[in-house]
Amino acid sequence: MLQPDMPRQSFSANSSEIRLFLDTADTAQWQTWLPIGMFYGVTTNPLLLERAQVACTVEQLKELAKQAFELGASEIQLQTWGATVEALVQTGQILAAIDPRVVVKVPITQRGTTAAAQLIAQGLRITLTGVYAPHQVLIAAALGAEYAAPYLGRINDLGRDGRADLITMQQAIAGVKSSLRLLVASIRSVADITCLATQGGNTFTFSPAIATEFFAVPATEQAAIEFEQAACWMEG
Repeated sequence: MLQPDMPRQSFSANSSEIRLFLDTADTAQWQTWLPIGMFYGVTTNPLLLERAQVACTVEQLKELAKQAFELGASEIQLQTWGATVEALVQTGQILAAIDPRVVVKVPITQRGTTAAAQLIAQGLRITLTGVYAPHQVLIAAALGAEYAAPYLGRINDLGRDGRADLITMQQAIAGVKSSLRLLVASIRSVADITCLATQGGNTFTFSPAIATEFFAVPATEQAAIEFEQAACWMEG
């Protein structure tokens, strides 16, 4: 939990523009949620592809990107793969070539960071993903990555205070005057988003279940029913 004596603006964001991403490779969910207009784009990774029963191949990812953009996404994040730096770079180049709106995700391991540095040097857009420790954001900032993706829920699972760790990450980014965005992932509750947003957090990716939670406000639903009844009372 946030500490009472923690400064309110400690999670100072680099931009006031909010970006919400839908974290799934299930295109049926895209068809439900993207037309609502609240999502900037979608994020995927090999685990999400597996859950959606989508093969992790370049051809499949090309088709996913096409569908995402047709549904109005401004951006899609696709993760490279490979057992060597060379393989990570080669696949990342192929993914980036699909469309300028593709951001290539790379795990923030030593091998992944080496590959990311090469991709960034080529002008490609990169998210360093799998961030678990506050100091790791300095790696992403030093490379000039566009995003770093910390796993809030999984940090909590390790017995740490995920919200406090993310605030420390953003303080470090602000301290070195980096334009890096924290793409907060592994979100278990809409309350986590609200809490971090009050501190200036502006970039989040979450599941369709959390998207549903945004609209699960019974009082609002009841108010909408009453508005509709009032609008139609003379028809009765």
